[in-house]
Amino acid sequence: MSTTRKVLSVAGGVAAGAVGVAAAGTAYRVARRRQVISRRGAGDHTPFGSLRSAPVTVVADDGVDLHVEIDEYAANGRRATAPDMTVVFVHGYSLTLDSWHFQRAAYRGLVRTVFYDQRSHGRSGRSAPGHATIEQLGRDLKTVLDTVVPQGPIVLVGHSMGGMTIIALAEEHPELFGDRIAGVGLISTTAGGLEPHRMLVPVLPSTVGGQFAQRLVSVLARGHRTVDGLRRIGHSVAMVATDELAFGGDVPESYVEFVDQMLSSTPFEVVAEFFPNVTSLDKFETVKALSVVPTTIICGTVDKLTSIGHSRKLHAHITGSTLLECEGAGHLVIMERYDDVNEELDRLLASAGEKVDRR
Repeated sequence: MSTTRKVLSVAGGVAAGAVGVAAAGTAYRVARRRQVISRRGAGDHTPFGSLRSAPVTVVADDGVDLHVEIDEYAANGRRATAPDMTVVFVHGYSLTLDSWHFQRAAYRGLVRTVFYDQRSHGRSGRSAPGHATIEQLGRDLKTVLDTVVPQGPIVLVGHSMGGMTIIALAEEHPELFGDRIAGVGLISTTAGGLEPHRMLVPVLPSTVGGQFAQRLVSVLARGHRTVDGLRRIGHSVAMVATDELAFGGDVPESYVEFVDQMLSSTPFEVVAEFFPNVTSLDKFETVKALSVVPTTIICGTVDKLTSIGHSRKLHAHITGSTLLECEGAGHLVIMERYDDVNEELDRLLASAGEKVDRR
């Protein structure tokens, strides 16, 4: 394989979750690892992608259509929190609203929940490249709230780039926190300090990797169709890389397949558009605004994208916040340790409900 094609193969796969190809090593080891994944149990859960509700289209301030789904509160069954409270889930980079599968299954009917695909992701419309920013995502979230949650208390829960979206909202509208927004969950995320090379080529030294990663994404973006083609061809490599990057321990093969499908369905052009904004984020001063509401921070201790140090730093900056460290879990802790995550979110909802009741 030529050097150029090696770079294309690795970088294209990285953008779709195939950054672990370097760690996987030779093709022989990739094949062996793929066999190990395939022997894992299927897991006991509702089929991924089957939790649906009638879509609602919310138009962002620049005209992009955002795909939104709402699960309404049902009067029957155990009551998780006040029926007038809404929990809004905001997904991460290169994923879709379906990444919240286990949270959606757990809370369906027990509390009003809102899920939406971020711009250029999933079923939402494509953004102009200049609007592929964390700040724009914060404005999108505000538009979603204004449109589908016009009244009542809100709890925001964000994973990865979704957490950054919530932080961007706090930067522009700090007055919402403690008023409309009664609680926040930040999962596997950060307010800044991401190293670009760790998202793409973790084997490179930090002194070289950041510059290389930025240039690599910029170059590959011009040939994004070729990159997407290579990602489809290298399915086995992508599966192994997704397993190693997204999860800390062994999970059922269906989990890996599901995450890989979401990653591979996000065009590399979209990955490239958001990449500079994700990696240049610097909003740790902003997160202090979250100190006025119950804030829960959750992260796996072996997260390879937003390492546990980022969550510990968020915890230190947000007075009164709680931190759950899921030992041995990776970036997709919302799937890998969904029971632990959901229990922590239960506590967050209870704290937010108590805060609302005291008003």
